[in-house]
Amino acid sequence: MGCPTMHILTIGLNYKTAPVELREKFAFAVQDKPEALITLQNTRSILECVILGTCNRTEIYAVVDQLHTGRHFIKDFLSQWFNVDREHFINHIYIKENDAAVRHLFKVVCGLDSMVLGETQILGQIKDAFELALDTGTTGTVFNTLFKEAITLAKKAQSETDINKNAVSTSYAAIELGKKVFGYFTDKKVLILGAGKMSELTAKHLHANGVSQVIVVNRTFERAVQLAEKFSGIAFPMENLNQALIQTDIVISSTGSTGYVLTKEMVQEMMKLRRNRPLFLIDIAVPRDLDPAINDLDGVFLYDIDDLEGIVEANLQERLKEAEKIEVMIDDQMVAFKNWLSTLGVVPIITALREKLLTHQEEAMRNIQNKCPELTEKEMRMINKQTKSLINQILHDPIVRVKEMAGQPRSDEALKMFIQMFALEDQLEEATPHEELEKAYIPIRRRRVTGQEVPVRS
Repeated sequence: MGCPTMHILTIGLNYKTAPVELREKFAFAVQDKPEALITLQNTRSILECVILGTCNRTEIYAVVDQLHTGRHFIKDFLSQWFNVDREHFINHIYIKENDAAVRHLFKVVCGLDSMVLGETQILGQIKDAFELALDTGTTGTVFNTLFKEAITLAKKAQSETDINKNAVSTSYAAIELGKKVFGYFTDKKVLILGAGKMSELTAKHLHANGVSQVIVVNRTFERAVQLAEKFSGIAFPMENLNQALIQTDIVISSTGSTGYVLTKEMVQEMMKLRRNRPLFLIDIAVPRDLDPAINDLDGVFLYDIDDLEGIVEANLQERLKEAEKIEVMIDDQMVAFKNWLSTLGVVPIITALREKLLTHQEEAMRNIQNKCPELTEKEMRMINKQTKSLINQILHDPIVRVKEMAGQPRSDEALKMFIQMFALEDQLEEATPHEELEKAYIPIRRRRVTGQEVPVRS
């Protein structure tokens, strides 16, 4: 009798392997995810499953009884659920098995596989995906342990390293610089000079960080109005630029002009009218909109696209150093999970040993009752309790030893010897492979049906 067979499998596609036009075809609608989980879990070979869907990835995590059938039926599920022929996506998916699948989950949840290294949003998305699968009833002992460990690992990585402390996009770098100047944005006004995409993105981040008002100035006034409406802001025509500058604290410029839109002299006059309140300028235009000499003025902080990209590159190098620390954490967690997983294979052996001893105990109780009929019911209960306690004491050391054997090299030989030593061959041979697997990871799955919970079997 070998150990029960189960495998962890991940099949997915992400921003590295598939273009957005393909990824969007495999986006699970939020309201359809419970049905998708149940459909997948009721598929042949699938014992447990979790579906992760974000704008950058769609991934199926599954516990399967056989790798080849698991791969086949998950691909079939994706093809049928999204009505996409296999040949259209087969070259864009990746498949991770067992240790590689576990390591992949740990890297994903820690933000090491994200487009922005170390981003934290993915942790919440994985937590939501797991909780939905748990609530739907498609997880069991393996994934209940694995995903909880993954979530705990990610929280530890965030709290014990600086992986998410340094901005690694130009728009976020602008926010980081702004915080160094102002400390906070809650009472600040931001002026978008021009209506470029990068200006809009930076303004979006500033708005999310609490700026009190967004002002847009553009040569085409209609476009200024359209952009201002996105942030509940106000628009000015270009001829009223001075008026807008007097009241703003932050300027983001990207006009596409061939010459300087703001010169040192213009800003110098403006600072007098502003009573020398600090002015923070971000020039993300190429060629530049803002005269570099502006930075010589007191109370004025000017940064161009090269400054931001320099910050991003330096911060990325810092994140890569922190990522190395997280890789070590992942290695440690891999060992811990593998040790735990290895003990699952001995559950049928432990169960068989316990059942064998309890059978002998029950037979002994019948003999005692037949030979000593004068014993009262209370006395029989006491004897029954004491003999069961004795069996538990006898079982303690063998159970500890067999779990240790499961995690050692050549564990199959050691477990076979253990089975022979306690003569458990008959009990284990009576169990079907599926029953062994059920005992091994003891899935506790429930599906909600009309307000009631009923067991679901694979």
